[in-house]
Amino acid sequence: MSLDLIVTNALVVGHDRPDPERLDIGVSGGKIVRLAPAIPADQAETVVDAAGKLAFPGVVDAHQHWGIYNPLTEDTESESRACAQGGVTTALNYVRTGQYYLNKSGPYEEFFPEVLSASEGRALVDYGFHVAPMMRKHIDEIPTLVERFGVTSFKIFMFYGGHGLHGRSSDQSSFLMTPPDERYDYAHFEFVMRGIQAAREKFPELADVISLSLHCETAEIMSAYTRMVEADGSLSGLAAYSASRPPHSEGLAITIASYLAHETGLSNINLLHLSSAKAVDAALRMAEAFPHVDFRREVTIGHLLADVDTAHGLGGKVNPPLRPREDVEALWRHLLAGDLDWVVSDHACCRDEMKFGDPRDDVFLAKSGFGGTEYLLPGLITEGRKRGLSYQRIAQLTSWNPAQRFGLRTKGALQVGYDADIALVDPDLTWTVRAADSESTQEYTPFEGFEMTAAVTDTFVRGRQVLADRKVVGERAGGYLHRPTSRG
Repeated sequence: MSLDLIVTNALVVGHDRPDPERLDIGVSGGKIVRLAPAIPADQAETVVDAAGKLAFPGVVDAHQHWGIYNPLTEDTESESRACAQGGVTTALNYVRTGQYYLNKSGPYEEFFPEVLSASEGRALVDYGFHVAPMMRKHIDEIPTLVERFGVTSFKIFMFYGGHGLHGRSSDQSSFLMTPPDERYDYAHFEFVMRGIQAAREKFPELADVISLSLHCETAEIMSAYTRMVEADGSLSGLAAYSASRPPHSEGLAITIASYLAHETGLSNINLLHLSSAKAVDAALRMAEAFPHVDFRREVTIGHLLADVDTAHGLGGKVNPPLRPREDVEALWRHLLAGDLDWVVSDHACCRDEMKFGDPRDDVFLAKSGFGGTEYLLPGLITEGRKRGLSYQRIAQLTSWNPAQRFGLRTKGALQVGYDADIALVDPDLTWTVRAADSESTQEYTPFEGFEMTAAVTDTFVRGRQVLADRKVVGERAGGYLHRPTSRG
């Protein structure tokens, strides 16, 4: 037997072909080594019949937050199981010093090895980390993070330093755990950009995969509008939270970030989780103003599926907020027009006892963020197909595009030489979202009761089956991805 695994009778979806192709997928050593209409079954140790299901490249969920509200050791186990449920085979997680995550400060040369140790041997899927430089010392460490740890992507949270994480202004010094003589402000953002650009110049062979991601909201706007919304009192729930962080706050931050990218010469910029028509409008205007900057624009499955009225309760609180339906429809128009580059979950498991405040119905006391990686691919197929989104485009948005941007050169495609990361999807299976059915430890979901018309039935990570007939199986053999990964 020359093969470890054959997945037979699959409709293989590719980023580079308009229609799925009926093929068998031959796997050896964790890699795809053959794609052919009929590979003899006796050539493999294990044969899995796809029974005509769609075979998507394993999802590269490029925006998650393992360890933000629960210990990283626990989240790596439980939330990677939720990944497998959704066909996610690679999870890229944001991490930083300060409150939450490891709840400590210090240099990344000490902090990051703790992150790697806490997650090692616990994940069902492959994973990596984006890192946020929170202080001057961290900027100096960027080359080390690239060379020693294989971190090629970095992040700025533009509203930190002037507005509370969960919706009210507060003293950020204790939250950020930065030195008392430093500020987390526009000047810091500029110097982070200069540091990342210096790393791109130091490692020219990696320049195409070293990038900066930005959470674009403006603290001063949000602080003023939060006071106004709370004083007025006519809005409540998710509608109030959306009004307290208005869309033009996103647009202004995008404009500032874009000019700083122009000023510093940093050309690889990722604009995260755009949530509104105004945010996308600002992003497109900046692309026209600065054509030498390679902007990539991200949207989450949460902002595509739910709005302030349809989300199930205050569990839908997230930053930036879920928006009114007109913004959801605007995001879909831009997605179909090709203006958005990838779709992610922004998965941040926040258990009930931590999520909600006292009183429970006060949205400003609730924590921000929720899980959803298990609904990313099914949700995008469910809503996208009815709007005319092709399977090819779905493969680009969920796998190929993020893999290319973030240096995952072995991921993102069902082609010979790539990792055998496969998500089998039944496009005709209708089911209802219930939080109780998720492997995540989060006991609620803003998508509770939503009807899906496609389901991930089987997931393979480097040829290892981790989901079979919609049930998690297999050992925790996911690995840390030192980027860029190489197919050579």
